[in-house]
Amino acid sequence: MPRSLRFLLLGCILLSCAKPEKTNFYMPAEWEPHDAVWLGWEEDYLTYHPVVFKMIEALMPHVQVKIAVDSDSLMHVAKRILSVQSIDTTRIKFYVMPGDRYWIRDHGAAYLVNSNGELGVADFSWNGYGFPYWLQEKFDNNTDSVKKYFKPERTKKTGQVDSLMAVAEKATRLSTWVVHEGGAIEVNGKGTLILCEATVFDRNPGKSKGELEPEYKRMLGVENIIWMKKGLADDPKHFFRRIVDNYVGGGTGGHTDEFVRFANPHTILLAWVEEGEKELNPINKMNYERMSENLKILEAARDQDGDPFTIVKVPLPDLAARKIVARLRLDDWQTTLDVRPRSFKRSEAPHAGDTLLRVPASSYMNYLVTNGVVLLPAYAGSGSSGEKEERVRKIFEEQFPGRQIIFIDALPLNWAGGGMHCSTQQQPAVLKH
Repeated sequence: MPRSLRFLLLGCILLSCAKPEKTNFYMPAEWEPHDAVWLGWEEDYLTYHPVVFKMIEALMPHVQVKIAVDSDSLMHVAKRILSVQSIDTTRIKFYVMPGDRYWIRDHGAAYLVNSNGELGVADFSWNGYGFPYWLQEKFDNNTDSVKKYFKPERTKKTGQVDSLMAVAEKATRLSTWVVHEGGAIEVNGKGTLILCEATVFDRNPGKSKGELEPEYKRMLGVENIIWMKKGLADDPKHFFRRIVDNYVGGGTGGHTDEFVRFANPHTILLAWVEEGEKELNPINKMNYERMSENLKILEAARDQDGDPFTIVKVPLPDLAARKIVARLRLDDWQTTLDVRPRSFKRSEAPHAGDTLLRVPASSYMNYLVTNGVVLLPAYAGSGSSGEKEERVRKIFEEQFPGRQIIFIDALPLNWAGGGMHCSTQQQPAVLKH
């Protein structure tokens, strides 16, 4: 058989086996019913595992918990650690998915549904939160340094996890060239999507809204997009950054699940700094200015039907800055939270021995809604205002009636640049035929 004919035959076979892309899929709102909630498991033991234990215990009475792990051996480790915490691992479904990390919302599947009762997956491209671009910035475009620290094979491996989750659930996969993370997707389930310019353009340099919007609409089944400007100051792009003065931290660079969320199709929750708190520290001032700009955008925005939104301001917790030291060598960084000067870009780097103020990516907005329950970060036990936290409770009880509000101390996750919402990914319920 001629070589060209063999290739043609192979192509026909592949096309016949592949599921065709469908365009009638959409992403349901988070408050709609779920078949499962996914988590990832990254290493043998991390300082934020106690938060994970509490999350799993809170979720299990309400929804099927699924955990993705990188390897068979890590799955056995996870089961052993959870069993020690008296968590019944026979009620958890485990999946071995090479490349998986802890923050499964960002690199994992963004699940979709359609009117036929079928499950889909929005398979966005993945580049590790714009990691290659961050390295270019950090090393002043020094190609050798970028090649030294950027491992394309690792990025590619993690970028396949959403496809593996699609295969595990026999879901139709919709793919795109657009680079995006799950923590930056916020939909009302009726046709409106909120995006943040800071992250979208960082991950897709050189692309315009005109090029990006059609792909978001196709992938997520939306028709209306609202663009925020910037996220929270204490969620800077990558680790580590000098945010302002001696305040340092790390994060995603502006994920929506840190500062703006839908509570229902017509109501938007926005992280907020009160007028009387904006001068307490430079971070508060930056957040006040950023959220004020975002508020103006939301006030002028309309939903997919042309109607205005109700906007509810949700207080940010009091800033939990911790004094740390810049050290050349770190023996116990998870406990001390100390940092290395070489982790910073040159223009922002401290000197060895400098005292810094490290801030976590803390926000009440990094909550998870699932069947009958809302997992809400707690900060009163870490020194934030108890009165403020009670106000937050009342807001969520009003916005999510009939759901149990469960506060969980998520600060260990915040120090790592994320929260409970970043740690999870909902799998929406589909119609059963």
